[in-house]
Order: sequence, then structure tokens, then C-alpha cells
Amino acid sequence: MRELELGLNHPRLARLEAFEEATALLEAARDAQGRGTYLAPAAARAWKELAAAAARDGVVLELVSGFRSYEHQAQLVRAKVVAGEPLEAILRVVAPPGYSEHHTGFAADVGAPGEEALEMSFARTPAFTWLAERAPAMGWRLSYPGGNRSGYIYEPWHWRFWPPKSGNPQ
Repeated sequence: MRELELGLNHPRLARLEAFEEATALLEAARDAQGRGTYLAPAAARAWKELAAAAARDGVVLELVSGFRSYEHQAQLVRAKVVAGEPLEAILRVVAPPGYSEHHTGFAADVGAPGEEALEMSFARTPAFTWLAERAPAMGWRLSYPGGNRSGYIYEPWHWRFWPPKSGNPQ
């Protein structure tokens, strides 16, 4: 698996679910610099519906991150290794390549205007409150609550779209 390419070997890897890379992607949003953020087609459509519903309620949701390739995920881990962070700490905040929900194209890191991206403070925003109350009814679930079985830190910003069981989610 991809973690071996980085020399990663940790007992926690046995608890993690492996994910395949999405093969079809659609642009779901553009960031402030005009760069596209991509999700699997069903998730991209669901994101647009989610963001529109939030906007109707006066809440702005920002798509901070979507699909990530194995290589992009490997770069994230490599940067932390090079910075001298211990493997145990890295694996609490970054999934090893092959194990990130972002590979599927169904995971979205969500932010809010004026908030630092990917920070615990997101849990105290109106955007998070809205997501917690409304997103599950639209097929979105918080992936990593506190004490999650994967051993990742609490990530109030990380949400995954779970399409209805009928039909192809792509």
C-alpha cells in the first residue's frame, strides 16, 4: 500500500480504512484565488445544494479542500516528516496516502469567512452549528468527531457526503 512508499509502519494503520482514488471529478467551488476545488460528481452536486441551502439561511460555507490524490496526501505527510514531527503525532492529524477520505472525492473540508481554515475554532462558528443541524438531512456526516475509531483528532471541518444507496454515486 502507499504508506510503505513513505516508510510508514505503525500499528494504527491496521485500524484505518483504505480508499480508492476517485476516477471522475467535477469542480464544486472556486477559492479566493480562483482555483477549482473538485469532488466526485454526486458530491459536487450535493455540495452546491448544501452551500445554497446554508446561504438561504444566511450562512456562508466555504469549500476549503476536496479531492486529494495519493501523491498530494503523500506530500502532506512528507512535509511533516521533514519538519521532524513524530509519526504518532502526524497520524493523528493527517491520513497516510491510501487512507484519506479525500481520495474518494466525497470528503470536504469546510470553512467559514473570517475563520482560519482547519482549526478547532470552526466548531464555534454559525457555519458549524448550521452543518451539525442541517447537513445530515442532506447526506453529509461529520467524519471525525471526538474519540473517533480512526484515532484522528476531532475535525469539525471534515464532512463526507454519503449518497443514497440507489444508483451509482459517481
